[in-house]
Amino acid sequence: MDRRAFISGISGTSLTAEEREFIRSASPWGFILFKRNIDNPSQVSDLVKELRATLEDDQAPVLIDQEGGRVQRLGPPHWPSYPAGAVFSALYDIDSQLGLSAAWLSARLIAADLVELGITVDCLPLADLPVPGADAVIGDRAYGTDPGKVAAIARSVADGLAQGGVLPVLKHIPGHGRATADSHLRLPVVDTSEFELEQTDFAAFQPLADLPMAMTAHVVFNALDPAQPATTSATIIDRVIRGLIGFQGLLMSDDVSMNALSGSIAERSRASLAAGCDLVLHCNGRLDEMREVAAAAPLLTGDAAARAHAALAARRVPEPFDRLEARAELDELISRVGAGA
Repeated sequence: MDRRAFISGISGTSLTAEEREFIRSASPWGFILFKRNIDNPSQVSDLVKELRATLEDDQAPVLIDQEGGRVQRLGPPHWPSYPAGAVFSALYDIDSQLGLSAAWLSARLIAADLVELGITVDCLPLADLPVPGADAVIGDRAYGTDPGKVAAIARSVADGLAQGGVLPVLKHIPGHGRATADSHLRLPVVDTSEFELEQTDFAAFQPLADLPMAMTAHVVFNALDPAQPATTSATIIDRVIRGLIGFQGLLMSDDVSMNALSGSIAERSRASLAAGCDLVLHCNGRLDEMREVAAAAPLLTGDAAARAHAALAARRVPEPFDRLEARAELDELISRVGAGA
């Protein structure tokens, strides 16, 4: 069945009759889950199955933001807590291999949690580089401030997810770390020169350009396009994301219901697609807005459809893995951060 170029949220822990009808008629490419959709493991598994059954596609992608630290949709008591990205950064500074190992273990464990539920895509890793004075929305989620270090840790995270049978989504391309505002609330504007951006923010993403999927940043870069944030800027998507960074995978917008974007939901969706996003991401689960997105989103065709197919085809069968042993090793590594060695 043909799919439309958007990813949909839903309102609660099970589908309403209206949502079922919407999914059948609108045919989203996939779904994304948030805390409002999560109660316990059996309920989440049932919800994932219900989403796919309603779409009549048992391989439909189901996404989640499961980073660890502050951004963890699955958590205690049913799922373990995971460290924030800053923990891997601190370990890396003690011993680079320790940092990379911890990042891989955490991601591999997260993948095991997700696969048990039928969730196949995690919006992780981040390659954002925070700077002094930036908004805390990235903060300790980041893997550091050096592009090479951040890219190395992000690669370990992506590898851990992939080996566990979960597709990674690189975010927030081409960089959210300098933002002086939370894009959930208002539009951030970055005044840094193009040269400096190329040496720092963009450089962190370049070694990760082969990842299957990425999510844009709702951030204006004045040196490149003072009129539009990256999500709706054809200049930034073509010249920076596809060009300088070299990312050729499936590109999705960040959530178009965030306050950083202006205009109606339909206008935001059309602008994202016109700029070069392959998919529109809509997260808040409001059916009236979801209908606007669906009306604005065309069927996936051409290069966008090819990238979507290639992204899903990149998903691997999970490799054998001892979760208890891995968790013990991860906890031991984390303990070294507090000890400082």
